[in-house]
Amino acid sequence: MNTPVADFVRRYAESGTARLHMPGHKGRAFLGCEALDITEIAGADALYEASGIIAQSERNASALFGTARTLYSTEGSSQCIRAMLHLCLSCRRPGASRTIVAARNVHKAFVFAAALLDFDVVWIHPERMTSLCACEVSPDTLARVLDALPQPPAAVYITSPDYLGGMADIAALAEVCHQHDTMLAVDNAHGAYLRFLSPSQHPMDLGADLCCDSAHKTLPVLTGGAYLHISRQAPSAFSAQAKQAMALFGSTSPSYLTLMSLDLCNAYLAEGYAEQLAQTAGAVDALRERLRLRGWKLIPSDPLKLTIDAAACGISGQALAGLLRQNGVECEFADPETLVLMITPQTDRSELLRAEAALGVCSPQEAVPVALPIPRGQALMSIREAVFAPHETIPAREALGRVCGSPTVACPPAIPIAVSGEEITQEALILFEHYGFDTIEVVR
Repeated sequence: MNTPVADFVRRYAESGTARLHMPGHKGRAFLGCEALDITEIAGADALYEASGIIAQSERNASALFGTARTLYSTEGSSQCIRAMLHLCLSCRRPGASRTIVAARNVHKAFVFAAALLDFDVVWIHPERMTSLCACEVSPDTLARVLDALPQPPAAVYITSPDYLGGMADIAALAEVCHQHDTMLAVDNAHGAYLRFLSPSQHPMDLGADLCCDSAHKTLPVLTGGAYLHISRQAPSAFSAQAKQAMALFGSTSPSYLTLMSLDLCNAYLAEGYAEQLAQTAGAVDALRERLRLRGWKLIPSDPLKLTIDAAACGISGQALAGLLRQNGVECEFADPETLVLMITPQTDRSELLRAEAALGVCSPQEAVPVALPIPRGQALMSIREAVFAPHETIPAREALGRVCGSPTVACPPAIPIAVSGEEITQEALILFEHYGFDTIEVVR
């Protein structure tokens, strides 16, 4: 597969052209990558008016992912989430409301999108909460929620895989959405690689109408590289208006280093990646089994995550992360109950063996089911009103009954405990303490 963006950038870097244009480093090395860091000069195309090499590269990506249209982001899935929700609202079906039905484990980018776009949210809370990161939504639950609404929502919004690797039944949820005359939008930030499994487990192949992928999370792409995908069954207006939607939330100075990495990734995906992925998934499965034999309890996850139930061994996820760090291994995420390791075909097998050796043997404790309170705070203000209202930061212990301002979250996982505009409940305070938050931002 050709790589038009990377080819152009390299030719320009080697041309010796006097750079009387942005950026200010003029291609001279401070970090070492400056020669490849360019702006929208003649021939370089422009991300939000793409008609040349970027448009060609995006068409290559669309062919790889089997979509009606795939667009690049250099600002991560956060930009794609905002654009995706804007499209769901502006292109919503006749009779649909300006409401999004969303599983509660959304990234804070969703909350900020709600503030910017001023839409209503109907939350689906988990029936039983074992982690802030997880919110299982069954097809029956979704059908009941949609049946109870006076109008179809603009869209249903699901995070899958979630931060622990939990995967929703996208095919069944998509069928429910389409039966109720609404769209399914998926935050697939952790699952770009799912398209290249056999069979594909990517949302675009399972019936979702739109989804975002953070290419940089699981593919060899620079940080910030992401995709917005629009399915072939989505109304044509989504594809027609997608570029304008991305431009609404994107910088006019996208990183050509990131665009170049997205472009090069197309060739990487087209040339033997599926075979490498299958081998890596097999190696991860084998490691899972060896860890189980050593006493570790693993939480079901997508094929490239190892999610360890640290609490089942009487240790916190953070303490387990510290143990790994002492042995030269850095995890993706740890909280009081769990530890998450993310693996890709770029992970050397020796690194997996190092992590395995560092973990050693677990002596499981008597299982105590984790049951965290569900913070169902009443919305006293709209998300938009609360985000843009004056705020103050107060001790968490003093926040009972106050209105949440900006969501207080750690990144990762960037999942709000209380959403902007909600009354802070006793259940929320328990979770703030559990996850180590001493202060909360509230509406003044």
